[in-house]
Amino acid sequence: MDWRTFITIFATVFIAEIGDKTQLATMLYASDKTVSKWVVFGASATALILAAAIGVIAGQWVSAYVPERYLRYLAGVGFIMVGCWTLWRA
Repeated sequence: MDWRTFITIFATVFIAEIGDKTQLATMLYASDKTVSKWVVFGASATALILAAAIGVIAGQWVSAYVPERYLRYLAGVGFIMVGCWTLWRA
């Protein structure tokens, strides 16, 4: 396994997920005293795994038709646009 790639992906996704709507929704469900915290954890973890699997499959499919170089540019521009939009709204 390429640990450098693993750590890069882990850090990027972890930072992106902290404080986002998914985490806030999970905290909301976990705050309900009548709901098992293990159920909340299991359901939210399964949802994140499925979402990641869809991303991997879609990325593999798109990469068969679009060169990696263009995908990197598109991702970079997309992140910059989201950052600018976030700053604009702030």
